[in-house]
Amino acid sequence: MSEWLVLTIAMAAACVVVLTITVLRDRRAGEKNDPSETPDVIEYMTMMVGVVYAIVLGLAIAGVWEARNSAQDGVRTEAQALHEVSERVQAYAPAERDRTREDVNAYVSYVVHKEWPVMLRRGEITDRSEQLLAKVREDVTSYVPRNDHEAQSYQPLLDQVGAADAARSARAQNADDTMPGVVWFGLIAGALVAVGLIFTLQIRRSPRELLLAGLYSALIAFLLFLIWDFNTPFGHEVVDASEPFTRLFAI
Repeated sequence: MSEWLVLTIAMAAACVVVLTITVLRDRRAGEKNDPSETPDVIEYMTMMVGVVYAIVLGLAIAGVWEARNSAQDGVRTEAQALHEVSERVQAYAPAERDRTREDVNAYVSYVVHKEWPVMLRRGEITDRSEQLLAKVREDVTSYVPRNDHEAQSYQPLLDQVGAADAARSARAQNADDTMPGVVWFGLIAGALVAVGLIFTLQIRRSPRELLLAGLYSALIAFLLFLIWDFNTPFGHEVVDASEPFTRLFAI
């Protein structure tokens, strides 16, 4: 299901639920529902809960956004480092050069087509990718430079392999969801409280009040969806964050 469709359904459902409860409540109350009877302390509490919950939502969005940016930066670093290995190995002898490039392409192909779905589903990476990257490292480290030109390329190649390995380790650490379950419990409970408190203000069925109630509930649904979408650092589909690999390598 498309993420846009999920967002539309969530916002529409929130609006329908809130507006339905508002209409039914106002119809049942009839003429006895007098907004002027709302105690001032309830208005103050509603405002304070809304402000506190808005701060919590802002912190949650900032946290998942920062985690996603960090994770995607690591993917770009890993892809670029492997691309540099493929390019800089041009200085090596043809047989060693071709073998190293084949091993790099094998690693990239496995990561994109095999490891990425596992990472999104289980929140972890596989041992096979470690073995393939170790093969690339072995190709680079086992080569004995034949001249000064090859010797000058040797250390930069080692540095790039090390950078790719470090980026892979960072990808493993960022593979799981950012928000723990207890935080989600607080976000959802806070949303229910924040929306539920608007019914204590004795709003009526006027178009203005219904519009504001619907927009308020839709906004909270949108912000929760935003946190859910960013909660997975590498997205929900393989193409969401693997683009650096597919852009630099023909796999």
